[in-house]
Amino acid sequence: MHSSRIVRIILAMVLFGITLSATPDASAAEPGSPPLSESSATTEFNCSFGMAKGEARQTCQVPIPAGCMVAHFPGTAKPWTNISKGGNTQCKFDDKTTDWITRITGTCGKCRTGHCSAQFIVKFDCSQRK
Repeated sequence: MHSSRIVRIILAMVLFGITLSATPDASAAEPGSPPLSESSATTEFNCSFGMAKGEARQTCQVPIPAGCMVAHFPGTAKPWTNISKGGNTQCKFDDKTTDWITRITGTCGKCRTGHCSAQFIVKFDCSQRK
């Protein structure tokens, strides 16, 4: 019974992989645009996956919306992200394959429980679109 609930949660995460929290304008962001202010609208994209016990490694790519840039957590220069996971696994944004401009990769290590799941969430600033 418990494992079927986990499977349904994982399926829901996969089915709703891309989530928009605001509708941005159209066009392209200018390089070197100022950081996101607290009043700017953001768009949130994510990727997610499930893993079975013993599965060694899993990755996914967070899509980057055209003309948007990764938002910074208000008051910092740190990318505005979140990782949500279930089960016993270690997850992070992969420093080797993530440049925060053209590619954002989430990765998790070995799943040590019956099931594991992960969702990598990134907020984007699309306010500079013209």
